[in-house]
Amino acid sequence: MSKPQLLIDTDPGVDDALATLMAHAHADVLGLSIAAGNVGLSHTVRNARTLVDLVGASTPIFAGCPTPLVRLPEEDAAFVHGRDGLGDVGFPEPVTSVESEHAALALLRLTCARPGEITLVALAPLTNLALALKLDPGLPQRVKRLVVMGGAVTGHGNTGRVPAEFNVGFDPEAAHIVFEGFSDFDLVDWELTLRHAFDEAEFDEWLAEGDRRAAFFARVFQVARETSRRSGRHGIIVADALAMAVAIDPSVVVRSERRHVGVELDGRLTRGATVVDWNSRLKLPARANVVLELDQPKFAAMVRRALGAEKLR
Repeated sequence: MSKPQLLIDTDPGVDDALATLMAHAHADVLGLSIAAGNVGLSHTVRNARTLVDLVGASTPIFAGCPTPLVRLPEEDAAFVHGRDGLGDVGFPEPVTSVESEHAALALLRLTCARPGEITLVALAPLTNLALALKLDPGLPQRVKRLVVMGGAVTGHGNTGRVPAEFNVGFDPEAAHIVFEGFSDFDLVDWELTLRHAFDEAEFDEWLAEGDRRAAFFARVFQVARETSRRSGRHGIIVADALAMAVAIDPSVVVRSERRHVGVELDGRLTRGATVVDWNSRLKLPARANVVLELDQPKFAAMVRRALGAEKLR
């Protein structure tokens, strides 16, 4: 069975790092397009280079947009991921280089070269993808699948604005463009990631049993782990890894509902919120396949493999 062909838009980021390890363990990664988000673009690009060095791949890296489309962001996520986005460990200068082509143009070129074959995995604010879509509205017709990590479908967000999730809240206009431009996409929201957190003791066993990838992740994850504990959250929450599982193997989805999902652009308290029309009152196209439940053992097995901690059969 052939491997999934993935093109990943990301802003590494600790959970982006685990998702990138998963992608390289389970799929063919055609490129990493990099956005600002968790931390600034110079950091996210460097972190992508560090990750490609770690997995020993020749994955091309394309730097993208340093700011949202319209408004400067009110916050980043350095308090979760560390000032450099990888837990402030202080890794040496990466060897892997960055392509000269802009991320949005790379998204268009690669999907043109392989129409109907590529799954786009959007783990970052959707700035690069929205720009690509504005440059070429035909992009969705060339994409096999789009999987988005973003949103909070019942308003339990993780930003300073109560209903908003970080990726959508960082660039709401970009999310609006993408949600309206794609007629079909899988939405993996923040609340789903809370319901599918891993047991801490079990996850620590995987880290202890794994290879250099596990050792790397254990180091970069410390800041995020402590932040999560201070916030009163339980378990190991790896949002982007959950979205990556959906991208790699759609059968991991146990339950989902197709609904219209809008993005609030103007609300004083709710800018960046994802608004789900659960009861079809608006009579608008239901473009989003909102993922509500995953096969947890299958998800765990995918993460273990990415860490080099597969259980022997």
